[in-house]
Amino acid sequence: MKSKRSLRSFSRSKGRGARRPRPDTRSVKSFHSSKPSPSGKVYIYGRHALVEALTAAPHVVRKVWLAPDVKDTELRSLLTRHEIPLATLTGGRGTDLVGKDAVHQGIIATMDPSALMVSLDKFLSTLDMRRNPALALLGEVQDPHNVGAIIRSAAAFGLAGVLIPEHHQAGITGAVVKSSAGMAFRLPLVSIGNVNTTIAVLKEKGFWVYGLAMDGTATLSGESFSAPSVFIVGNEGSGIRAKTLEACDVALSIPMHKRTESLNAAVSAAVVFYEWSRKHPEAL
Repeated sequence: MKSKRSLRSFSRSKGRGARRPRPDTRSVKSFHSSKPSPSGKVYIYGRHALVEALTAAPHVVRKVWLAPDVKDTELRSLLTRHEIPLATLTGGRGTDLVGKDAVHQGIIATMDPSALMVSLDKFLSTLDMRRNPALALLGEVQDPHNVGAIIRSAAAFGLAGVLIPEHHQAGITGAVVKSSAGMAFRLPLVSIGNVNTTIAVLKEKGFWVYGLAMDGTATLSGESFSAPSVFIVGNEGSGIRAKTLEACDVALSIPMHKRTESLNAAVSAAVVFYEWSRKHPEAL
């Protein structure tokens, strides 16, 4: 018998949500933490994060500090090509900028996170609904490492974008970028306001909304994901807000062995994204 136990990050509510009729499958076509600076910029650090930014989204990079012993030809070529202001990282300047625990490799940059985000209206105007896309929607995920890992998993399994609320939610920081392995620069990140209002807009657009919920009434293995899908990942401790879960079409749980109570938010999201992609191999 499948266990109904699911994830600690899932809501403890058991509601089924909006109870829309399920889509007809025959009619649907298959598709370390750094603080913001006073100017609103955030620091990113390490070679991989900066090369990804300069390759995929150079417009977000504002200034770069390099230690004198960094002789990386590719990196310096990218900086020259995109005319990024460059300064020398000397002494304890790295610790001053990003803290003593950040492994910066002598490479630190400031970026403007607002330049990385796209509005919901603009994002939806470019989305091809005929390809049956899937989205992740973060519902008050507080740990930047979880946010980064969710972005990385979404990119790995072919999701079309990650929706990030403006309030009560970890924003885009250096830790998020580093945890995303640079995927924060390669996957659309969508800025949204109220989560429940956004859900209503997505439903109108044709999306089927799944709330990842502890003791959810539907199990992951039983879903076909035949319509465009949105997966809501809730807060690490309290899960999805009750009103938000009520707005979902399906409260979705992951069957697990009874000896395990939960998985964290990022791992649970990765499991769900994988199952969706397994049923939509064209997304990969």
